[in-house]
Amino acid sequence: MTLTVDEATGPADSGGPGELPPIPDGAIMLTVKIQRFNPELDDAPHMESYRVPALPGDRLLNTLHYIKWYIDGTLTFRRSCAHGVCGSDAMRINGRNRLGCKVLVKDLIGDKKNEVTVEPIKGLPLLKDLVVDMEPFFDAYRAVKPFLITEGNLPTREYIQSPTDRARFDDTTKCILCAACTTSCPVYWSEDAYVGPAAIVNAHRFIFDSRDDGGQERLEILSDAEGVWRCRTTFNCTEACPRGIQVTKAIQEVKRALMFRRI
Repeated sequence: MTLTVDEATGPADSGGPGELPPIPDGAIMLTVKIQRFNPELDDAPHMESYRVPALPGDRLLNTLHYIKWYIDGTLTFRRSCAHGVCGSDAMRINGRNRLGCKVLVKDLIGDKKNEVTVEPIKGLPLLKDLVVDMEPFFDAYRAVKPFLITEGNLPTREYIQSPTDRARFDDTTKCILCAACTTSCPVYWSEDAYVGPAAIVNAHRFIFDSRDDGGQERLEILSDAEGVWRCRTTFNCTEACPRGIQVTKAIQEVKRALMFRRI
């Protein structure tokens, strides 16, 4: 089924289309194919297409808003800050894990083929449309103890850290827990118990922190059968990260720390 802006006539808050805004100069007609699934109505996911006007500089998230507000109010997806910081709107866009708020229409359209396919990220239980259950992802994140662990007496002043020590783990502090890296991993799709790249990245952030005393404990957690050794170094995770984190490099550094028992 394809819905177009010409069919938008009903109120947006009724789950149907609303009154259309004017189409801006320079807009193109974009076909957005979205995987839809309502567990109360559907036996299996299916694709639906929407024809919407979009400017080349619009973010894909803008087109999803247009569909929800003016064509089909039942479309369900997550989003929050819309600035690539919260990580809420991770989705598969033309087969790649990306953030809807960071992808521009002009980077998706091809010669004489103005269309894009949007699907939920893989490897996590599907709840509705583009929304997946993130609890398994956060369970793995919590399992690596992603917080500062210190021993001994409480300090009488703040912990001092040199710029060099900080630089050791600076890259992995950028993680926004969007799950784009983890759900791009083929191992994660097939091994439900694998902790996944994001959990390892967040363990790395503390393992190599000079102020932390829990590094060996985290290495033990990651050394089991579902830990870091499940990584097959496909680099999918690094390519998918919207923050540019060198995920595969971080995983390899954790592996080396385990092999040589040296942080």
